[in-house]
Amino acid sequence: MGPGNDTQISEFLLLGLSDVPELQPLLFGLFLSMYLITVCGNLLIILATISDSHLHTPMYFFLSNLSFVDICLTSTIVPKMLVNIQTHSKVITYAGCITQMFFFLVFVALDDFLLGVMAYDRYVAICHPLHYTVIMNSWLCGKLVLASWTITVLYSLSQSLMALRLSFCTHVEIPHFFCELKQVIRLACSDTFLNDMVTYFASVLLGGGPLAGVLYSYSKIVSSIRAISSAQGKRKAFSTCASHLSVVSLFYCTVLGVYFSAGATHSSHSSAVASVMYTVVTPMLNPFIYSLRNKDIKRALKIFFGRKL
Repeated sequence: MGPGNDTQISEFLLLGLSDVPELQPLLFGLFLSMYLITVCGNLLIILATISDSHLHTPMYFFLSNLSFVDICLTSTIVPKMLVNIQTHSKVITYAGCITQMFFFLVFVALDDFLLGVMAYDRYVAICHPLHYTVIMNSWLCGKLVLASWTITVLYSLSQSLMALRLSFCTHVEIPHFFCELKQVIRLACSDTFLNDMVTYFASVLLGGGPLAGVLYSYSKIVSSIRAISSAQGKRKAFSTCASHLSVVSLFYCTVLGVYFSAGATHSSHSSAVASVMYTVVTPMLNPFIYSLRNKDIKRALKIFFGRKL
C-alpha cells in the first residue's frame, strides 16, 4: 500500500495501563492525584518566581519555563486518560491522536532542551561567576528559550506531518495510555522507513545534543568545584546546582530506562508502564526537588501567601 491515509481511519483505541476493571478506580484516583499535585506544584513555582523580584534571575526564569512545560506535558496526556477511564472508553479520534502526539513531542523535547540550557546557566555561574551577569543577560536568556521552542515545534510538526502520510489498516489498537510516536508508526500498513529514519536521527541529535551539553557543563563544574580550596566554598558551589542535577538525573534516567527496558523486553505494556515515570512522575517531583532545598523559593512562597519570614 502506498503512502496516504487511504483507509480513512477515524479513531484509535488506547489500551491504557491495565484492562482489569477492578483497577480502573485505583488508576483514576492515582493519576488524578498526581495530575493535581503536578499542576499545583509547578504553578506555585511560576507564581513564586513572578511575584518575588529577587527571583528575577536567569536560573529562575528557566525554572519557571520548565514548570510551565511540565504542566503542559502532563495536561497533554493525563486528562484524556482520566476521561477514558471514567467513561469506560478507549477511543481517541484520529485528529485527536495526531494532535496529542504533536504536543507531547513539543513538550518532552522542550524539557530536554531547557535542562540543557539550565546546565549551561549553572556552568557560567560556577565557572565564570564574575562575568555571569554579562554573559547570562536577559537578551541571551530570551534567545535560548525562543530557540528551544522553535526547534522543538519544527521537529514535532515534521513528525506529525510525516505521520499523516501513513496508511492504517483495521488494527488500530495502541498499547499505550497516549498516542506515542513509535506505537502509532507501528500500526501503519504503508512503508515507515522514512519515519523510522527521521525518528532515529532526531533522537540522536535533539536528545543527544542537550545531554552532551549537560555532561560537558557538569564536567567543567566538577573541575571548578574541585579547585576550590575551602570545604565551605565547595558546599556552597555544589548547592547552587544540586537541585538541577537531581532533576537532570531523574529525567534522563527515566527516559533512558524506558527505551532500554522496552528494547530488552520487547513489551509495549512494559514501555507504557515505564513511560509513566518521565511523563507524570518526574514533572510531579520537580517542584518538590527545587523547593525543599531552596531557601529562595521557600521565602518567595511565604511572601506570596502573606506569611512572615
